[in-house]
Amino acid sequence: MAEYSVTIAGTLTTLISERKYTTVRDILVTMNPSDIAYIFAELEEDRLPIFFRLLPKELAAETFVEMEPDAQELMIRAFSDSELREMVNELYVDDAVDLIEEMPANVVKRILSQADPQLRKEINEILRYPENSAGSIMTTEYVSLRPAMTVEEAILRIRRTGYDKETIYTCYVTRDRTLLGLVTVKDLLLAEDDEMPISEIMETNVISVNTHTDQEEVAQMFSKYNFLAFPVVDAEYRMVGIVTFDDAMDVMEDEATEDIELMSGMMPSENTYLRSSVFELFKNRIFWLMLMMFSATFTGMIITGFEDALAAQVVLTAFIPMLMGTGGNSGSQSSVMVIRALSLGELEFSDFWRVVWKEIRTSVLCGIALSVACFGKLIFIDKLLLGNTEITYLVATVVCITMALTVLFAKVIGAMLPMLAKKIGLDPAVMASPFITTIVDTLSLLVYFAVANLILL
Repeated sequence: MAEYSVTIAGTLTTLISERKYTTVRDILVTMNPSDIAYIFAELEEDRLPIFFRLLPKELAAETFVEMEPDAQELMIRAFSDSELREMVNELYVDDAVDLIEEMPANVVKRILSQADPQLRKEINEILRYPENSAGSIMTTEYVSLRPAMTVEEAILRIRRTGYDKETIYTCYVTRDRTLLGLVTVKDLLLAEDDEMPISEIMETNVISVNTHTDQEEVAQMFSKYNFLAFPVVDAEYRMVGIVTFDDAMDVMEDEATEDIELMSGMMPSENTYLRSSVFELFKNRIFWLMLMMFSATFTGMIITGFEDALAAQVVLTAFIPMLMGTGGNSGSQSSVMVIRALSLGELEFSDFWRVVWKEIRTSVLCGIALSVACFGKLIFIDKLLLGNTEITYLVATVVCITMALTVLFAKVIGAMLPMLAKKIGLDPAVMASPFITTIVDTLSLLVYFAVANLILL
C-alpha cells in the first residue's frame, strides 16, 4: 500500500504541475476516502490544499475525517471561513467532536465559530460527558420513529431525514425521547402491509448502554452482540444518541495500544509514534526505566547477602540469568493471558481462586518439565560432554528445584497481580511484564540461595 500510494501521489503531483485539474479530480472521485487520505499523507504540504479543493464537498468531508490531525490542522489553517463552514457542517457530530479534541485551542475556537448553532450545541453536549464514556463517543444523528407510524410513513421519514444520519439501517422507536424499541430497514421493506403500525413489528427488548458506560465495555458489547450500533440512553431511559461500529473499532485500537504500551513498561501516548516528539517519548519511557533500575538494586542486595554461598560454589553464579529469565517469562505468560481475559470480560474478581488453582496446576507441570530438561542438560551436556567438573549432582539438584519453585511462584504472581489491580481500579496491563519480572527476579534469587544454603552448605 505504501509503494502504491507513493506512485499515485507522484502521478497526481505531475498532473497538477501540468494543470490537468479535471484529470486529477476524475481519479480522486473513484477512490475510497481512506485511500485518498493515505495518498494525501505522501504529498508535500504546500500542495495538499490544491488537491483537497478538487474533491466534491461530500467526499472532501469524508476524506478530511480520515486524515491525520497534523494534516487536518494544516487544512483548517488554509481554509477560508466559508470553506471551513462548509467542511464542519458536513461532518457527523462524533467526527466533529474528535476533530475538536485533537486541535489546539486557537483552531478549536475558529472551528466552533464557523459551525452552525445546532451543531455547536450538540458538540458541547457531547463534550460534557466524562472522557472515555459512551456519551463521549456517541453521535446524536440517528433515525427516530414514532410507534404509531405506519410502515409507509416510516420509510418516507427515512428518505426525508436519513441523508444526514450516521446510519439508517437501524431505526429507533421513541415516545417523548423515551426508547421503546427498534426496527430495521429490512423489517420495514419485508413488512406484509404498508399500513401496519411500527409498534407491531418493532423489537421491544432493546439492548442499550448508558451515557456513563465505559467506552471499553461498549466496544466489548459490539464484539459480543455483533450489532452495527448501540442506542445510548440517560438515567431516565431517554435516548440521547448512538454509538456506531466504526467508533467501537477506534476504541478497541486505542485500548489495545494503551495496553501494549503499559505492558511494555511505558506510559500511554496520545500521539502516534511519528507524531510524538523525542521529549514526549522520553517522558513516557523514563519513569518505568527509572523504576526498573532502582528495583534492580534489590537483586544486587540479595546477591551480596549470599556471598558465602557463592564463594563456596562459584558455579551457582552462572545459572542466575537462566533462573531469572525463566521466572520472568513464566510470569509474563500468565499475566498476559489473565489481562486478555479481563479485557474481554471472560474473568471477574470472583474467579480469583479458580485462576490461582489453575495456574498452580499448570506451573507444576511446566516446572517439572523444565526441571527434568534442565537436569539432563546440566549433567549430560555441561558435565559429561563439555567436561565442566564444577557441576555436581547436588548443584544440578539445587538449580532444578529452584527452577520448579520459581516457575510456580512466577505463574501464580503473574495471574494474581492483574486481577488485584482490576479490583482496586487500576489498569491490569500495568501489572504486566516489567513489573512482574522485577518481583519474580527478587523471589527467584531468594529461593535460589535458600535452596543452595539448605543443600550445599
